[in-house]
Amino acid sequence: MRITISVIGRFHLFNLAQQLLKRDYLEQLITSYPKFEVIKYGIPRNKVSSVIIKEIIERGWGKLPGFLKKVYNPQYFIHQIFDMLASFRLKKGADIVIVSGLHTLKKAKKFGAITIGERGSSHILYQNKILKEEYEKFGVKIKPFMLPHPNIIEDELKSYEEVDYISVPSSFVRRTFLEYGISENKIIQVPYGVELTSFKQLSKEDDVFRVIFCGGMSLRKGVHYLLQAFSELNLPNSELLLIGSITDEIRTFFKKYEGKFRRIGHIPQNELYKYYSQGSVFVMPSIEEGLSMVQLQAMACGLPLICTTNTGGEDVIEEGKSGFVVPIRDAEKIKEKLLYLYENPKICRQMGQSAKNRVTSGFTWNNYGEKMMKEYERILNYNKKL
Repeated sequence: MRITISVIGRFHLFNLAQQLLKRDYLEQLITSYPKFEVIKYGIPRNKVSSVIIKEIIERGWGKLPGFLKKVYNPQYFIHQIFDMLASFRLKKGADIVIVSGLHTLKKAKKFGAITIGERGSSHILYQNKILKEEYEKFGVKIKPFMLPHPNIIEDELKSYEEVDYISVPSSFVRRTFLEYGISENKIIQVPYGVELTSFKQLSKEDDVFRVIFCGGMSLRKGVHYLLQAFSELNLPNSELLLIGSITDEIRTFFKKYEGKFRRIGHIPQNELYKYYSQGSVFVMPSIEEGLSMVQLQAMACGLPLICTTNTGGEDVIEEGKSGFVVPIRDAEKIKEKLLYLYENPKICRQMGQSAKNRVTSGFTWNNYGEKMMKEYERILNYNKKL
């Protein structure tokens, strides 16, 4: 079979491209990344079609004065430009095309290919609703880029109807699509993976009970609930380590809990394992996302996971054995699970090793590739029978 991928940026689809390449299934990779960046991921130059105008516009926009950014939201324009140019570069010959929007979708159908939409987050209407609720709950004024652009929502909903299949990474995402009326038969569910050569466990160098979060700190990520939980516990010989950038919308919480945490900025992917290995537990308190890959990475480094129902983590952990799943927006439940692990250090370490064993024996990128290839074979065989 021949598979083409069209993706704005990189996300997990470069990992998919690598898996396809191993099996000689990759027909073409269309991306906004320049070719010299793509080949660093082992993708041959002749397989890559680059539409870098998206990156140029987006990065140029980021350098403009703040007042100009409030006047116009280019989110939809950037998406349309990429998708239109990607459709021009789309070559005939693929059996399956992972599309980036309506333009590539229509072109792929014209070529007679089976079309798949990749959705890394929940159904866009669910995502929009729950994020809006969170901003309103804390009185945050909604600015451009904080919610999906209305025209992107409209196009995405059309895409859900017109694509042959929608690929999602978790049961949580699947549930949101079913809730909004998408047929079960249209959904492909395969969890993402972790690169074990990059995420390996080192020996912990101290006896501090260290709670780790990694990611962009925003209301969507639910970091404010973790800050509240850890602060109220006030455990001796403990530390909350936050890794990543911080958004303006959540700065008031950081001021409120100042002195109760340690925050460091962005850490390169190939350095994260050093920080994870010095942790005791990893917490992902998001109110919405598809399958946060940092969860898998932390587990590979020997950390038990506390996650919400809306992170995709429920598909990865074994409840009570390698981690715990808690409701969204529930600082009390986070406190309960943290306290249990703090008071039972031996069990905490055992759960961390169970978490490591869990991802190394079923959630690598090779596992992801094997599962995805089976799904592609299944839908190709089904369509041949029609």
